[in-house]
Amino acid sequence: MRAGNYNITCEQGSTFVRTIELETPDIEADPTGNTFIPLSLENYTARMQVRRTMESENFLLELTTENGNLTINPLEEQTNVIQIDVSASVTASVEHSGVYDIEIISNDGIVSRILQGIFTLSPEVTR
Repeated sequence: MRAGNYNITCEQGSTFVRTIELETPDIEADPTGNTFIPLSLENYTARMQVRRTMESENFLLELTTENGNLTINPLEEQTNVIQIDVSASVTASVEHSGVYDIEIISNDGIVSRILQGIFTLSPEVTR
């Protein structure tokens, strides 16, 4: 799987919510790869980190299915969805822009990066 590129703007001090729907080419029905079907995320976990630069030792923000900031399949009928949900108090604590990526991990331990990009922090004025 090849990671998509998507740049995020996060408003400091505001609740941050994004929904990601994953699809994969339906090679069986359309060998050209132009038709897509939902990619089932059953039995997967997910993680996301934001760092000031790719080389930074410390992260600015860490979101996982374990800490509740990422939810896989928030609606039971959609098995291809990851929801990012970060509280206003957490985004208020972020002090810099940076870069990020999101990975999914299968039960077998296979890690796939699904999304990456620039994380732009829009500073809060009203505190």
